[in-house]
Amino acid sequence: MRLLLDSFWRAVAYCMLPRVIVLSLLPLGLMVLLAAGFGYFYWDATVAWTREALDAWPLLSSFWGWIGRLFSGDVTAVLAPLVVVVAATPLIVVVSLLIVAGLMAPPLTALVALRRFPALERKKGASFFGSVARSLGVTVLALVALVVSMPLWLIPPLVLVLPPLIWGWLTYRVMSFDALAEHASPEERATILRAHRLPLLCIGVLCGYLGAAPSIVWASGLLFAAAFFVLVPLAIWIYTLVFAFSALWFGHYCLDALAQLRARRGAAAAASVPSDGAPAIEADQALLSQWKSP
Repeated sequence: MRLLLDSFWRAVAYCMLPRVIVLSLLPLGLMVLLAAGFGYFYWDATVAWTREALDAWPLLSSFWGWIGRLFSGDVTAVLAPLVVVVAATPLIVVVSLLIVAGLMAPPLTALVALRRFPALERKKGASFFGSVARSLGVTVLALVALVVSMPLWLIPPLVLVLPPLIWGWLTYRVMSFDALAEHASPEERATILRAHRLPLLCIGVLCGYLGAAPSIVWASGLLFAAAFFVLVPLAIWIYTLVFAFSALWFGHYCLDALAQLRARRGAAAAASVPSDGAPAIEADQALLSQWKSP
């Protein structure tokens, strides 16, 4: 618990550093460019396809007609852009996580190591491409879990539990691996992840709930169309800042756990090896006994 709380407060303090704020803005700029490119090339086609899909449902055609007569308008024409935006939200979250893991997590972990653990040896237990491959693999598993669990979201309590739990597991698997990739050996990383699995999962789940908070800003952008292009980038920046906080929290926790593990192993190794002065003391005692003997 001490390690959990200590790493939390340190991560909060590090989020206020200008370097961290600038790093949190870089993925935002990249994502804005990607979103603008998608909107320029694919927005009209995606909205048109979504509208055709909504109109093609026989069970809902009469419902759309009734709503249209009630509000005197084309419901699918208004609903299709909202469906596209809502459907893009999980993709934006996943892209944010991958961008943070690939671009932000290594510099943030290096910042933690430089300021707190400058003497910690870097054993380079994982490569950059190995980290990216692992991130992609667990992301695919998380997306599959999200799709499979969507029918359970209709049950009110589960919709508040399952998505943050899945995002928490994804954050835990990605961030903890990246935090130890540079400094820990594969054996040390496996030992720490096995010994601290529950606290690291708790950090991931808490960060998953924090990642759901910007959805309020996102929903406001959907409700207030005039402020859409202001609130949605703000929500994306909050997402990236939450992920930066997650990287810092995992970095502080994992590097502190690694330092403690090496300290314990060093103390155990020093205790198991006799001191250099022991043989000399034994030899002096033998000479003294021979001198006293007649």
